[in-house]
Amino acid sequence: MRILLTNDDGIAAPGLQAARRALLEIEGVTIDVIAPDSNRSATARSITTRSPLEVQEIRFDDGHSGFATSGTPVDCVRFAQLGLLGGRPELIVSGINHGANLGDDITYSGTVAAAFEGIVLGIPAVALSQQRIDRGMGYGGEEFDFTVAAAFARQLVERLREEPMPEATLINVNVPAGEPTGAEVTRLGKRIYNDKLRLLEESDEGRRRYEIYGWTPSFEEGEGTDLNAVAEGRIAVTPIHFDLTDHSGIEALKGWGFERMLTASASSTA
Repeated sequence: MRILLTNDDGIAAPGLQAARRALLEIEGVTIDVIAPDSNRSATARSITTRSPLEVQEIRFDDGHSGFATSGTPVDCVRFAQLGLLGGRPELIVSGINHGANLGDDITYSGTVAAAFEGIVLGIPAVALSQQRIDRGMGYGGEEFDFTVAAAFARQLVERLREEPMPEATLINVNVPAGEPTGAEVTRLGKRIYNDKLRLLEESDEGRRRYEIYGWTPSFEEGEGTDLNAVAEGRIAVTPIHFDLTDHSGIEALKGWGFERMLTASASSTA
């Protein structure tokens, strides 16, 4: 199996390196690394379209190497799919992210975005994230222990070799700090963002600088969610697909009379 390992924290991030070392222990697996050259957290599914992308081969301490790019996590997956490595990956592993990616946070996450890009391209994908050591449910903090997450990643990849996920479905894994009390298959939970508008300074010319992010979010408690599982010390394993269609809303919208709206619009512009 050929695996592309990427992330949004940068190619030198300890989380990516922990995952790389663990996956190298799997017999018969080739690990290719393409990752941003520096931190690209919270870049979501952004891509680089207005300038060329730089790529540099980086040698790791154990003699292996990878490619650092000036692009986003999604760009990294595109590089692999378009032939930078000489072959198409069979699995995308994104992470291990420095900090959890739970509930609504996945829509902002560059780590999860790389996995999303995999399933858009028809490549199975896994996103892995590690809660910080102080067990906070927010984004701050720099202390992480990736030991459990790396070992779990290896076990998960070995299982995926035997039993792949349904087409167009990625697996989002969040590992709590410390020794997990279990592992639970979950649904996405609901974040409660406590953002505030804070004026930092104002120049004589009237230019203002604000801070609007950074306060610790909370979440709606509920059994069966990824947020609840991690808060209670369990690994959250969440299947996610890319179909954002509200299928239950299709029939409701059909009754809105869009053909009549079109006719009325044409009459009003005649």
